[in-house]
Amino acid sequence: MLVVCSDTHSREGHALDGRTLDAVREADAVIHAGDFTSPSALDAFHEVADRLYPVHGNADSMAVRDRLPTARTVEYESVRIAVTHRQDGGPTALSLFGRQNGADLVVSGHTHDPGVVEAEELTLLNPGSHAQPRGNRPGYAELVPVDDGLDGTLLQPDGTVIEEFTIRP
Repeated sequence: MLVVCSDTHSREGHALDGRTLDAVREADAVIHAGDFTSPSALDAFHEVADRLYPVHGNADSMAVRDRLPTARTVEYESVRIAVTHRQDGGPTALSLFGRQNGADLVVSGHTHDPGVVEAEELTLLNPGSHAQPRGNRPGYAELVPVDDGLDGTLLQPDGTVIEEFTIRP
C-alpha cells in the first residue's frame, strides 16, 4: 500500500493518529507533499514510515527545505507519480507539471482541501491535511495495487471515506 499525506504543520512530531498513523506504519511507501514545518515533524515521519518520499512546502523551515527537494518523481507498482507541494495556476499548472514528468498521477498539497481531479490522461490528488485541515475535512490517501494500476481511497483519519478513485497507467 502507498499512503499519501501533506500539510502536517507540526512543531513537534508527525501529528498522525488513528487510521492514518496505522496506515503510515503499514505502508510499503509514503509520499508527503510538503509543509512538515519543522525538522522534528520530518524526523518523526522517517521514524514511522519505512520508505518516505517527501518534498518541501512553502511553510517549511529552512532546516527542512535544505533536506528536501521542491519536487520529485516516484515509481510505485508501474505508476509514475509526480510530487510537488503547490503549483501556481491550479489544475492546469499541475496537469502540465504531470505531463512534463511523464506522470500518471500528480500529488500536491497546500490547500488543505482533500480531493481528486481527473485531468485528461492523468489524475490530480490532493490528500488534504491529516492534522491541520483549516476548515476542510482532514484527509490522507491510501492507494492499493491492483492488476492494472492502483485503487485509491481518500479518507479522514477516523477512517471515513471521502472519495474513491483509480489510477491506470
